[in-house]
Amino acid sequence: KKSQKNYNLLTRLAFGAGRTLTESFRLAQMEAVVLMLEEHECEWVEALGKDLHKPRFETVLCEVTPVKNEAVHAMNNLKKWMQPQPVERNLSTTLDECRVVHEPVGVVFIRGSWCSPVQMCLVPLLGAIAAGNCAILSPSEWAAHTAELLHRLVPFYLDNECFHVILEGVNDLPEVFELKFDHIFFAGKQNRLGISAAHTLTPVTLIIGGKNPCYVDRECDIGTTAQRLVWARFHNAGQSLVAPGYVLCHAQVKARLVQAMKSCLIHFYGSDPRESKSFGRLINLEVFNRVKDLLWRSGKVAVGGQVVEAEKYIAPTILTEVTESDLIMHQEVFGPVLPILTVNDVDEAITFINKQEKALCVYAYSTNTKVRPIIFETSSGSFCSNDSILQSLMVTLPFGGVGASGMGSFHGRYSFDAFSHRKSCLLRSARLECVTYLRYPPYEDHNLSLIAWASTHSQRSRGWCQIM
Repeated sequence: KKSQKNYNLLTRLAFGAGRTLTESFRLAQMEAVVLMLEEHECEWVEALGKDLHKPRFETVLCEVTPVKNEAVHAMNNLKKWMQPQPVERNLSTTLDECRVVHEPVGVVFIRGSWCSPVQMCLVPLLGAIAAGNCAILSPSEWAAHTAELLHRLVPFYLDNECFHVILEGVNDLPEVFELKFDHIFFAGKQNRLGISAAHTLTPVTLIIGGKNPCYVDRECDIGTTAQRLVWARFHNAGQSLVAPGYVLCHAQVKARLVQAMKSCLIHFYGSDPRESKSFGRLINLEVFNRVKDLLWRSGKVAVGGQVVEAEKYIAPTILTEVTESDLIMHQEVFGPVLPILTVNDVDEAITFINKQEKALCVYAYSTNTKVRPIIFETSSGSFCSNDSILQSLMVTLPFGGVGASGMGSFHGRYSFDAFSHRKSCLLRSARLECVTYLRYPPYEDHNLSLIAWASTHSQRSRGWCQIM
């Protein structure tokens, strides 16, 4: 804890000295993040291979590339983001300036997740850098090799006074939070960390996750749907915040969908996925045992089901005959198991989804536009039709949860906003006192009428600044 106090003090001093405020500094730090990824790509692949048995393809596609895209997007738009945003004025402020200024919040704390240990550390870090903050980064200790690599490389590429990586277990974080930060970004399920942040009135961005529903309509391309669902659910051995958590499909397409998904699994991973170089492993025995328990206590295995504890291996598994009361429908899986339930129509699917906690993502596969009500009649952090996960990788879309799946959002401009304070600024002129005198005592009804009229006029012209 003493070293964390030292890091906190160093970053406070660096921020107070204004080291992070210039556009050139921010650009240089973001360029350094890209360079760190490019010059050590093999080491990132090796670290994630050791932590998650993650194939190189998935590491480059889902970890390294999204971070580089975020950095390039931020560097290309930083000048525009940093500029004050003017707002409309009313008659009494015609000679004044009304603007919103984005200023950095200060020192931020970023806790990454173990399921996407590079992306969920460095993407929010880029937002903090772009907004002009100092940051302390805490990668998950479960992805130990990736955490060690971040701890070793970040000091060689980023400013040593403004940015630090600490290796702390999740049980130590409440004490770390007591050191007081200006914003906390956290990915994962740890409610007590949110409570710890609340004790110091620290604003938070929480990416919590949840069970992401996926509706498959009877009018859909079964082959394409199966391929996209199988990839989304079983990449990284199912350890993803944004993977489909369960499928709601029509009874008349269920058998065809299961068969198509079985064919996809054989095509993707061979007859024995355990031998495939494209299929990962679970992060540790704690996760393995929890997923195995959910698998054995829910529904009926239609495909897969094999487990090997010594390798932390669970085969890609599809469950049928699952009921709403099954244990797997009440816990986030974070493993290669996909439950399938049946519904009669899209309205029943919407009713089912709305009975659950709000999800991080909702998915729908259909060639029929009648499923569009799912967008408007359900609430979730994001929505994607006829594919899965891709909406969470787009730098121009905000990514975050709602309700039980989290609060706040990030990616691109939304990351910049998450780590910025939007300060209202009115730069008044000393002139036009012949108008503003109306607000001064002694109060007169005639003056009040004039001010009320001006105020009413402003309300009808949206966006006018109301100060007189």
